[in-house]
Amino acid sequence: MATDVESTRATRGTRTRESAQPTVPHLTIAERAARGKAARSEVPRSSHAVFAPPAHRADPVALLESQAESRVPELVPIRYGRMLVSPFTFYRGAALIMASDLAGTPRSGLTVQICGDAHLSNFGVFASPERRMMFDLNDFDETLPGPWEWDVKRLAVSMVVAARNNEYTDKQRAKIVAQTVGSYRLAMRQFAGMRNLDVWYASLDVESEIARVRGQFAEKQVRRTEQNLAKARTKDSMHAFTKLTETVDGEPRIISDPPLIVRVEELFPTATAQQMLETVHEFIRGYRRTLQTDRRILLEQFRFVDLARKVVGVGSVGTRAWIGLFLGKDGEDPLFLQVKEAQASVLEEFVGKSGYSNHGERVVAGQHLMQASSDIFLGWRTMSNPVEKIDRDFYVRQLKDWKGSAELDGMTPEAMGVYGRLCGWTLARAHARSGDRIAIASYLGGGDAFDRAVCQFSEAYADQNERDYATLAKAAKAGKIEVQSGL
Repeated sequence: MATDVESTRATRGTRTRESAQPTVPHLTIAERAARGKAARSEVPRSSHAVFAPPAHRADPVALLESQAESRVPELVPIRYGRMLVSPFTFYRGAALIMASDLAGTPRSGLTVQICGDAHLSNFGVFASPERRMMFDLNDFDETLPGPWEWDVKRLAVSMVVAARNNEYTDKQRAKIVAQTVGSYRLAMRQFAGMRNLDVWYASLDVESEIARVRGQFAEKQVRRTEQNLAKARTKDSMHAFTKLTETVDGEPRIISDPPLIVRVEELFPTATAQQMLETVHEFIRGYRRTLQTDRRILLEQFRFVDLARKVVGVGSVGTRAWIGLFLGKDGEDPLFLQVKEAQASVLEEFVGKSGYSNHGERVVAGQHLMQASSDIFLGWRTMSNPVEKIDRDFYVRQLKDWKGSAELDGMTPEAMGVYGRLCGWTLARAHARSGDRIAIASYLGGGDAFDRAVCQFSEAYADQNERDYATLAKAAKAGKIEVQSGL
């Protein structure tokens, strides 16, 4: 569609000269709704049910190995070890594989800022700057403008993979996916009828949501949820300080726990380690300029104390990630920042390169666009590595700030259905902020045709995920890849 190009440019947010900025179209409500209906006639909702991998489908292990080329070599076996725990952990690390597969599936031509890795474990709770507990997307390493359907399908498939892991029945899995996708569709319809500012201010407050659904669950399940949230509230810089540091010669130092946490002095010879510390210190000074003025002034009240490399996540393992310890007014006023490498999005090959020259800025811009409320220290900068003599892009955020995610083990089918509804609503809100919510709502319609199609797709793709998991396990058994498990 001709308007799709305009939407892509408007959403991309490129850092070009002022005169090069495209004109943003302002269509009427009727025109936007017609756009969605036209897309429906060109790409029927039922077509999203199909997953038909080509005969020459890319080898999943080869795709993962291509990512390993730019990662820290000694950490790549840990990534494979974590992916091989189960088909679900494999799925968490397989964003590139699924992006390659989604590239061949139908798309409506309606573009939004997408997460690119919207599986259920990339949703969770964290603190807003106002110290409210929010539920939202929390991982944007792959974010780019792209087809909204890709996020919905990745989320829906994750529900099936997790449900299979918990040994739910076919009927239970189908209901969970229907709840998840149906929630997205109904929420998008709701957002389509809202004013722009109301969409922008929409958020999901956790305490309010628990109060709303309390009557749907046994008191035991409610207590477990409340205990998990109480635990999440303790996960802040003070908690990390107590857990991750020790006092050495009167100063706090990060405790080394190789290979997951390794202090900079243990990674490099003394002179090089000192150079790395100075490089990071200079990086932090430059990164501060990407923050709002008030937050930059706040950060300047902390002094840099220590640095360590930290292994994080599943799909991210092997990318360069540092944790920096800072102290405020005294030794009991800590701040932990995570400095995480931002490589090119796995989506670039399929939807086009980012309009940002720095991938850290790409991640930060996408996060601000999709989240209702973001970390106050979220920023970015390029770092010149004194060891590798290579410039790499990074983004920065707090290591933990009331962060928590769903505990899938022991979760009942009913609870996963409610969780899926929360994820579906949240994803719709994120997409509605950047895309044409009226056109998308018009495309989806009032019936469940799209929901049923995605349910069928999800089961088929979960089968493919299990085959890919088996392929990686076979490669590990044959010694084609090195695996370090249990970490």
